[in-house]
Amino acid sequence: MNEDLRSGVLDALPLQLGIVPFALVTGIAAADVGMTPAQAVGMSAIVFAGASQLAAIELLGANAPLAVVVATAVVINLRMLMYSASIAPHFRTYRRRTRAYLAYLLTDQAYAMSIAEYADDRDRDRRSYYLGVAASIWLVWIVGTALGVVVGAGVPESWGLSFAVPLVFLALLVPAMKDRPRTVAAIAGGAVAIVAADVPFNLGLLVGALAGIAAGLLSARGVDR
Repeated sequence: MNEDLRSGVLDALPLQLGIVPFALVTGIAAADVGMTPAQAVGMSAIVFAGASQLAAIELLGANAPLAVVVATAVVINLRMLMYSASIAPHFRTYRRRTRAYLAYLLTDQAYAMSIAEYADDRDRDRRSYYLGVAASIWLVWIVGTALGVVVGAGVPESWGLSFAVPLVFLALLVPAMKDRPRTVAAIAGGAVAIVAADVPFNLGLLVGALAGIAAGLLSARGVDR
């Protein structure tokens, strides 16, 4: 195995401890709303974005319009635009087709680890290291989702595992509240989503997400002044 590729895989190993339960819960949630194993795994392969995937599954389970499901997932993943713009200079010498599949594998973890590695080691093969991190996360995510679907299909409905999804979101949210803008965004987004829970077409989550983004931006402007 390429040395840089192996380094990426090894560096990503500690992250997999957090990816596995996240993927399992996603698979269980998919099974809980009636998705087949093929649909759940296919969604993981196509979307490959944990938070937006869970939000989409929740909305699908609530029979929300497809446009609302897609719009919500897009809003949650808007940060990928910033990640892409930031990491793109490191891949500018590769062909467009190569950049396309590298973009497909982009996640929070792959971005953070690769950017940090590129800053510390200028001789590192960028593509190989990135693939070592990102592709291994993709593989664990797909397998974990499949296992979650199998486990979820065998869990009696009376066990009521629906609480698992909110717990996962809390586990993602709390560590991210590191400064005032992020904390304001989280509180405002959550509060608005609760207030807007009865908005028609299940738009409450989307409204909450947009409100959180707006509140976070306003708070960041206040911090910069």
